[in-house]
Amino acid sequence: MHSLYQDHHPWLQGLLRKRLSNREDAADLAQDTFVRLLRAPLPQEDIRDPRRYLATIAKGLTADLFRRRSLERDYLEYLATLPQGLAPSAEEQLSVQQTLLELDRLLAGLPPKVRAAFVLAQFEELSYPEIAQRLGISLRTVSNYLTRAMEHCCLTLA
Repeated sequence: MHSLYQDHHPWLQGLLRKRLSNREDAADLAQDTFVRLLRAPLPQEDIRDPRRYLATIAKGLTADLFRRRSLERDYLEYLATLPQGLAPSAEEQLSVQQTLLELDRLLAGLPPKVRAAFVLAQFEELSYPEIAQRLGISLRTVSNYLTRAMEHCCLTLA
């Protein structure tokens, strides 16, 4: 692992710096990429193209970063619309942000339409016909999507 890190860390950090235009984020994601590699079930000697493998891991981490920031931005925009007396305390805001990020992590493994159906059912409390209409899918597909989402959540939390 030491030689892999030495040989590829500067390259990976440079790649991320170009993509993110931010030195600190690039350094963090490069480090996180190698941490993910340490935890990977694939033996390092089985990695045929280390740069491609590292780039793939980094791409996923970059997508996670952007999704997290988007969630945080949307939540802060929502808070800005609340009247002064209804705004939650700083502690409550942090708790909600952490819950949103955990939920996002939980749902990240689902395809976009499955995730959308789950969110519409659980958080907007739409009926199956309303979800079908909103997503342009059949009732049977809504049922399949929600079953799949619940199985995914149960397996992820287990």
